[in-house]
Amino acid sequence: MKNNVAERMSLLHTESAFQILARANALEAQGKSIIHLEIGQPDFKTPKNIIEAAYTAMKEGKTGYTPTPGVIPLRETIARYCEDYKKVKTSAEEIVVVPGGKPIMFFTMLMLAQPGDEVIYPNPGFPIYESVIKFSGAKPVPMPLLQKNNFSVDLDQLRSAITGKTKLIIINNPGNPTGGMIKKDDIIAIADMVRDKGIYILADEIYDRIIFEEKPLSIATLPGMKDWTIILDGFSKTYSMTGWRLGYGVMNRELAEHMTMLMVNSASCAASMTQWAAIEALTGPQDAVTQMVAAFRERRDYLIDALNKIEGVKCVKPSGAFYAFPDISSFGISSAEFANRLLEEAGVAAAAGTAFGSFGEGFLRLSYANSLDNLKIAVERIDKFSKTLK
Repeated sequence: MKNNVAERMSLLHTESAFQILARANALEAQGKSIIHLEIGQPDFKTPKNIIEAAYTAMKEGKTGYTPTPGVIPLRETIARYCEDYKKVKTSAEEIVVVPGGKPIMFFTMLMLAQPGDEVIYPNPGFPIYESVIKFSGAKPVPMPLLQKNNFSVDLDQLRSAITGKTKLIIINNPGNPTGGMIKKDDIIAIADMVRDKGIYILADEIYDRIIFEEKPLSIATLPGMKDWTIILDGFSKTYSMTGWRLGYGVMNRELAEHMTMLMVNSASCAASMTQWAAIEALTGPQDAVTQMVAAFRERRDYLIDALNKIEGVKCVKPSGAFYAFPDISSFGISSAEFANRLLEEAGVAAAAGTAFGSFGEGFLRLSYANSLDNLKIAVERIDKFSKTLK
């Protein structure tokens, strides 16, 4: 049967890490040993105080609809958090709470981008960026993130990519899939490029608490940039709450009203009990976050050093998030073939660099959101597999 769906459905693409996960799970079901490095999900449990806060909210009857942009106490808490951690002064009226981080991407495109516009996005980058840009009818313009620049922005290239049609630039700091970070001076330079040109910034800051070096600068803190920036953040990564589906956007009040209208016409509101639990996440003890980041740092240091000891592999040390992005181009096969064979022949699930854009060719994304013991097994398997390609 052929369904007569709208042509625009062909413009949407999937997040291939979930496809790899399904294949890896199928192999496990057949009895094969698999080390999972494909999925971007912390391997830590949601802190108990957050779970208890959700349970308390449910017992108190907080299980119904909420105001579409989120309950006021949560939005006020987010505003205080943004001022304290990000140094962005905002208010509840400028915050829209949504089910996960992706709606902020989708709603931003629907709200701002249209046919004839151009949107600059990081490549390699989170695959949903390009997908929703295309769905909006705008033209996606890649911003190459290259290994020689430690996967940060090439300012000259970005400057040349900006045209009179540029409506929006997406920055992800630190970034997925590379773990690269844009330095403060470069953030300032980007702001100088776009200021007073009518260009918006979508600042994806979902990993800005999982950092191993200097704290990233939010572009919204710079003169003239707050009203032209939509900040994307959430609770999935920092608090290991991926399944809770809770994110938020920070933007000027007029844009917040438009985004609220998109929420009214789609999800109505985020789940009530998760919103009340999120208040506890931001205001309660942060020990679990500190411990998680310390564990990621230890894993990063081990994994990058171990990968660089494998003949033919080169890996830049990431500054944040929980991903390694090793260069495997010396083996003479595509990233997709390497990843497929690594899974089938060696039992290591990884994502091909091209799952994150054309500039990811020659690379793999390895998530070190797994135990140190499993990472050691994975490295042994990768080393053994790579020797079969020589």
